[in-house]
Amino acid sequence: MKTVRAGVIGVLLAAGTVLAPQPASAAPFDLAGWATQGGGTTGGGNASPVTVTSSSALISAMQSSSPAVIRVSGSIAISGMQKVASNKTLIGVGSTAAITGGGLNIANASNVIVRNINFRGWSDDAINVQYSTRVWIDHNQFSNGNDGAVDVKRASDYVTVSWNKFIDHDKTMLLGHSDSNGGEDRGKLRVTYHHNWFAGTNQRHPRVRFGNPVHVYNNYYASIGSYGVASTMEAGVLVEGNYFENTEDPFHRGEGSSPAGSLVARNNHFVNSGSGDAGGSVRSIPYSYTLDSASSVKSSVSSGAGTGRI
Repeated sequence: MKTVRAGVIGVLLAAGTVLAPQPASAAPFDLAGWATQGGGTTGGGNASPVTVTSSSALISAMQSSSPAVIRVSGSIAISGMQKVASNKTLIGVGSTAAITGGGLNIANASNVIVRNINFRGWSDDAINVQYSTRVWIDHNQFSNGNDGAVDVKRASDYVTVSWNKFIDHDKTMLLGHSDSNGGEDRGKLRVTYHHNWFAGTNQRHPRVRFGNPVHVYNNYYASIGSYGVASTMEAGVLVEGNYFENTEDPFHRGEGSSPAGSLVARNNHFVNSGSGDAGGSVRSIPYSYTLDSASSVKSSVSSGAGTGRI
């Protein structure tokens, strides 16, 4: 593993120099990336945990105005998009905790953590983040839903999406919902995506508008249908140290009617995959992070991503 620091990254991006990662050992599960910024993300902090087993108890706890650590036990069916208020930690118990049928709406909130939950069969989005900051989405599993699995939009900022597993889904992760929303989104939508496992998913891993820098590192892309990462509409995306397997289009600039953004790619590993389309420059990364060797990412992510790992 290699720790990369902000000053070094800024110089490397400006100079176009490739940083050679070191062989990786087991990667840590601690918070890293953009959600460490802006004061950091602690969720419910030291609040006494409460365990919920029903939709009514879950909704009541996560919409409370007080900080809360909410332990989700068993499978809980909800309908529609249910709001999550500020200063909340939602964490599944064991490997079977699930939220089904509906999704979480992290809207006009800050300091929220969602970990170790299986999301299945959602009708809109599994997790929607809008007008919110300091959000960490970690070690969840997403499958068989309707629209987005994890969508971040409308001036949201300081978000980390890490160690999640996405299975057989189409529109995986949207970052920025519209080309016309620059008035709200410029200077925001800064998100880190690391150590996620995309297994047979189709597109948007992520699809990015305006966010710069957006950091996509050490993810495992396996048999992606349409494309991996798309940088569009003034975005700047750093794609580094990822493992692309059976992925014809790992990354590109522009998508649909959205014009090309900037994308810097380095130290990625390709197995039976295309080479991708990169170009332009990306702003420097302001935080330190540990970069695994790309060739080791398949092993570390397939053994560490998803539920039941923390």
